[in-house]
Amino acid sequence: MARPKFPHSPPPQPPERGVKAATFKLLLETAMAIIQDGGHIPSVAETAVRAKVSRATAYRYFRSRSALLTAVIEASLGPVRSHASDLPDGHARLHELFKKTFPRFKEFEPQLRAAALLSLEQWAQERAGLLEEEPFRRGHRVRILEHALEPLAPQLPQAVYDRLHRALSVIYGIEPYVILKDIWGVSDREVERTALWMADAMVDAALREAAAHKPAAAPRTARRKASA
Repeated sequence: MARPKFPHSPPPQPPERGVKAATFKLLLETAMAIIQDGGHIPSVAETAVRAKVSRATAYRYFRSRSALLTAVIEASLGPVRSHASDLPDGHARLHELFKKTFPRFKEFEPQLRAAALLSLEQWAQERAGLLEEEPFRRGHRVRILEHALEPLAPQLPQAVYDRLHRALSVIYGIEPYVILKDIWGVSDREVERTALWMADAMVDAALREAAAHKPAAAPRTARRKASA
């Protein structure tokens, strides 16, 4: 199975109880509110000021913007990442995944756009040798889609399955919103419909390619001669 070049960033573990848990929650909710209202990625220091927490305290919970945003996305998409299905049909399982999770993408669109922005910003900084924090790595969609595609895996050659897996990762997430809303001005509902239409087309193409790779059955007379 194909795997991403880099593993995704693990979210910080929140304290379980007490003052530490309350402080963690306050900082996290403050960062989410800043992104929701202002549309920019807050620094740990800015989050601390808005939350009325000392900077030293804030940095004990979140050592960088990468860690802070990883926690924000974990809070936004936690139910999506834990989604599991027992549907035996690959098409149906993929439909279930898209229909259950795209409303979540809509609800937390500013936070997801911030994640994409930070990833692009750090890519440029890394190329220029200016990156001073650990990189923020996305990639949970790889495992989520792998679960959705599980029923289709036995029907597809490995190369075809890997191509389908990668192709679906392009349209499962915030990327369709950025393109279809910012360029085309379509509604959230149309983003979901278009993404699902593309997903169906990709699956159908993969199944057609798999069928074309199957060796043709020998004619009945030829099989009879071979058995004789």
